Formats: sequence, C-alpha cells, structure tokens
Amino acid sequence: MGCKHLNIKVTGKVQGVWFRKYTNDKAQSLSLNGFVRNEPDGSVYIEVESDQEDKLNEFMQWLYQGSPLSKVEKVEILNEISCQNFKDFEIRQ
Repeated sequence: MGCKHLNIKVTGKVQGVWFRKYTNDKAQSLSLNGFVRNEPDGSVYIEVESDQEDKLNEFMQWLYQGSPLSKVEKVEILNEISCQNFKDFEIRQ
C-alpha cells in the first residue's frame, strides 16, 4: 500500500482536556506523521499519514477514546488527499 493521508475533525469535549497531548503521544507511538491543533469552533483538527494502514486504523479507533478527561462525540474523516510527506507528528497552535 502507498501512503495514505487523512484530514480528521474530532468534536465533543476535546479542548482543555489534554486531547492534543494524548493524540500526539499516540501518533508518535504508532510512528504516524502529521499534526493536531485546536480549532476556533471547539473541535480538534488532525492531519495524519502513514503507509501502514493498520496503524492508521488503530489511531482512528483510539480517537473515539481520546484523553482521560475528553468526551468525544464524533470523529469525522473530512477527506483523503495525497501524502504531504510530514517528517514527524506535532502539536500546532
């Protein structure tokens, strides 16, 4: 399989609950690349990519759990685009 890139929106109680930090840790533990950031509407936006679909699937499943204090209502894949060749995973402001 070639590289797969997902743009994801997570809604619910996902800001101010360490969601970005836990997402960053999980992505790094799976060797995924991309970034996570808070959005003005209270959601969290993630771009993630890998050539290992099983790791992307595990990450997607984990997003429904999130951080211990979060309450995830919805995980939505906005679109799939060509890989951007991110070198690592990071938290963006």
